[in-house]
Amino acid sequence: MRIAVKFAYNGRKFHGFARQPNVATIEEKIIKVLIKHGLIEDVIESKLRYASRTDKGASAFSNVIAFNTRSFKKNIIKNISLEYKDIVFYGVKEVELEFNPRYAKQRIYRYYLPKCCLDIESLIATTSMFTGKHDFSNFARVESNKDPIRTINNIVFTEDGNFIRVDFSAQTFLWHQIRRIISAILRIEKGKLEKDQIKKALSKPDKRVNFGLAPAEPLILKDIIYDFDFEYDENFLHRLNELKQKIIKNLDVTSVKSPKS
Repeated sequence: MRIAVKFAYNGRKFHGFARQPNVATIEEKIIKVLIKHGLIEDVIESKLRYASRTDKGASAFSNVIAFNTRSFKKNIIKNISLEYKDIVFYGVKEVELEFNPRYAKQRIYRYYLPKCCLDIESLIATTSMFTGKHDFSNFARVESNKDPIRTINNIVFTEDGNFIRVDFSAQTFLWHQIRRIISAILRIEKGKLEKDQIKKALSKPDKRVNFGLAPAEPLILKDIIYDFDFEYDENFLHRLNELKQKIIKNLDVTSVKSPKS
């Protein structure tokens, strides 16, 4: 059978999602716990796949892995969730054998901005240029095998205490896409860029421009949506909420004021 598992993690504790030699990563920790509890024997045989990879420092309230297993029990979440403090497994679903979590209906990423010194109405007006279908070559790190054309369905701003939350919704995103968009809009707000420069960068992607890269830590993978619902355990949803609060409480957005170029 094939199992999909939904989980969250505090990215500040890891060197990114994908496995790397000699450093702690989320993928490495997940593989270890799945092998330890006999759910998989190795990555290749189990056809282990994940929905999204996040940068070093970025966290997730919702990411998804899927794997083939011969040993599945209903208490799988309890068994693996007790292993780590900064990774919480909280949802499970038996899926079709061909299911690949990368092919989601929608992804929602959230970026936290400092509320002080920013005009939310101005931010909304500026960011609206990025909604819809565009070639984002100037606003992403585009890998050679990736199509730079993406469609951002919606960008929503919400005031939340000392933060401004920015939620980006799309089926797929490019590497560093949100962090580069955030960097560009902040430069406009500080008077370092004109909106026409953004419009030109979107309409003429062959003329390369670097608008900088905003920090990774305020970026959170908020949710991944499929055409089915996961089965949730109330106890682990409570642990999920505790982890969310911990991540937000310790969130440092001071570096957002000076995105790297």
